[in-house]
This record gives sequence, C-alpha cells and structure tokens, in this order.
Amino acid sequence: MQMTFRWYGPHDRVPLKYIRQIPGVRGIVSAVYDVPGGDAWPQANIARLGEQIAAADLELAVIESIPVHEDIKLGATTRDRYIDAYCESVTRVGAAGVPVVCYNFMPIFDWTRTDLACVLPDGSTTLTYDQNALARIDLSQGTGELPGWSTAYDGESLQRLLAQWKAVNAEQLWENLAYFLERVVPVATAANVKLAMHPDDPPWSIFGLPRIITDAAALRRLLSLVDVPANGLTFCTGSLGSSAANDLPSMVNEFAAMGRIHFMHCRNVKRTGPLSFNEVAHPSAFGDVDMRAVLAALRAHNYPGPMRPDHGRMIWGEQGRPGYGLHDRALGAMYLQGLWEGLGV
Repeated sequence: MQMTFRWYGPHDRVPLKYIRQIPGVRGIVSAVYDVPGGDAWPQANIARLGEQIAAADLELAVIESIPVHEDIKLGATTRDRYIDAYCESVTRVGAAGVPVVCYNFMPIFDWTRTDLACVLPDGSTTLTYDQNALARIDLSQGTGELPGWSTAYDGESLQRLLAQWKAVNAEQLWENLAYFLERVVPVATAANVKLAMHPDDPPWSIFGLPRIITDAAALRRLLSLVDVPANGLTFCTGSLGSSAANDLPSMVNEFAAMGRIHFMHCRNVKRTGPLSFNEVAHPSAFGDVDMRAVLAALRAHNYPGPMRPDHGRMIWGEQGRPGYGLHDRALGAMYLQGLWEGLGV
C-alpha cells in the first residue's frame, strides 16, 4: 500500500512542504487544473505538475481526475472528439509515468453535499448531506457556489443541460459508459495506465438524474463492460458507505481478489437517515464504516496500490477548502497506516 494525499496545485492552502512532513506520505494525488474541461491536457502541463511535486521530494502517484465531458455522458453527437481528447490525456499521463487515473461518470454534478460546515458536538465542522435540504435547492438560479460541483452553470445553462438529461435513463447511461470505455480502456492499457472509476457520491439519484455506480452489482457490471485489468475501481468507503445496503468489507474482498481495485479513498460517514449522512473522523468508532475490516480485506489480498485519507473535518481552527484541510486528513493518514501495520503483524 502507498499512502497518498490530495493536493489541488500551487494555490492549495495546504502546501506540499506540509504534506511532506506527514510520516509515511510520499505520493500526491492531483490534476491539471488550468485546462478547460474536454480539452486534451498538454504534455508540458503534466510535466510541470510532476516537477512541482518532485521538487518537494514527493511523487505524482494518481491523477484525480481527468473530467469526463458531459457530451460523453449524454451520448451526444459530439462525444467522439471529446473521447479522442480524453485518450490523448490518458496517453500523456502514462508518458509522464503516472500509473493511475481516477474519474467518475456522474451526470452534471460531482460529489454533492448540502452543508460544508456543519458543527459536530466536539466543535469541529464537517461536510454533510441531507435529502430534505437538497429538495429545497432552487436549480433555476444555477449551481452558484453549491458544494462539490466542479463545473459552475448559470441558471439558463443548467436548465438547458437538465432538459437534455430528460432523454437519458439509467440504461442509456450504461450504454454511453460502455461506448466510452470501449475506446478509452485500450488506450489506457497501451499507456500502462489503470483507470479507476469513482462511485457516485452519494450513491443514489439526485434531482431526478440517473446515477449508476452505486453498489456491488454496479461495480461488477462496470468491470464486465471491458473485462481487462486496466478497467478498475476507486473504492471509496465514504461514497459506498453512505448506503446501509452496501457491505464494504465483502465488496473489498471480492474486488481486491480480482485485482481490480486500483485506488482507495478511505473516509468514514455516520448515517443520519436513509438518504442523509455526516462525514466524521476516520476511525471506525466514529461512524458506520468498519475501517479495520475494510483494510483487513485489502491486507488479505496484498493490496499494492495507492490509498488516501479522504475528506477530513476542519479542526483546531483551521480554515481552508471544505473537506481538504491539513490536520484531520493527516490524522487520518496516520490512523490508516497504523491499522495497516497492525494488520500485517
């Protein structure tokens, strides 16, 4: 296992020199953030990112993410040119020596939360999701600063996009995913890159849009679309653990045995309702994710890949990008490494 840490580039409020001081963390998870979505990443931009990270005595271990253009997910007539650009980016990431690309296939909205600074009983703040709060959001105003949505849309653009999605159901989204993977996975294989699909977060429909990467059956179907090693998973305990129906240790055991987990996101959540949850501290006792059992399943199959502490709370008065402060994620990295070492004895 390689312990890694997410970094959002030179403007991240957590500098590389601080990440370098977290014991055991040597891998960085990052992306090229200065290229418009849908365009191919220039080799120079990827190289520059790697050089910035190497200058801090760290290595670029995972690209998270190369965004999948909305036209690809919609199955629009323009999708081929965006898929070609995606293939170019994957090829160039491989040429730079980065072995894993994390991505997702969520319609319009990326990971979604309804509160970025919910105060927990201990005084820390955290990210939360509440289905009732989501229902009160007025999409006619666009996305604005709503949490977790990587692309901002004004009201008119968002309504136009939502209208397009009315013609796409879950089965059609699966077909569009298959079309994408049939073209991209061979390119990734040739480039020595492992594609690691991130599950939908949360793993259920929002705003009536289809979400398909939600449970064990969906993960099996994903892997069967192009059944080769390069087509794999980012196993996110927080995303999948938000649903009480998902047995995480069993799922990890199944997919790690297949060698198809290429990246681990470790985050704990406390379910507060059937479709609601709070993100909590990483140790098992604080939430509904049995982190020890998850890591034990990985250990049993000698998981060799990258792992990162996922979203953390804001603690000790820290200010920064919600979910991506330094302190709680550093605690998470140490907890996960302690579990891993203990399980290996």
